[in-house]
Amino acid sequence: MHRSRVYALLIDAPESEADSAAAFWSAALAAPLRPDPTEPQFTRLHAALPGLVTIVQAVDDAPRFHIDIETDDVEAETARLIALGAVQVSQWLECRVLRAPGGHLMCVLPVHSDPDVFNTHANSWP
Repeated sequence: MHRSRVYALLIDAPESEADSAAAFWSAALAAPLRPDPTEPQFTRLHAALPGLVTIVQAVDDAPRFHIDIETDDVEAETARLIALGAVQVSQWLECRVLRAPGGHLMCVLPVHSDPDVFNTHANSWP
């Protein structure tokens, strides 16, 4: 058995537009910006969506939205989603990047949230 939950909504913006995208979404969602000095491609939108981390991510690709699914077993969650029809398209560190039917991206990553939050909100899978 493993557990997983939606952890984050990422607003992917081309690198050249990431700062203006972050400023726009900050104002639109009344969410203060919290840049990450250790990972400058991420700018958190503090409390934009209660219960979810919301981030503007600078990418070398087209603008889009994607979700991050956190799990206590990356391999098992990746296999579960592939069995449902997703396709793995890449891997970045411990994160698996998948494409769901319909073309939407998602990342499967190890638990990042507070353990109490994860334990309260995660779904259990056989």
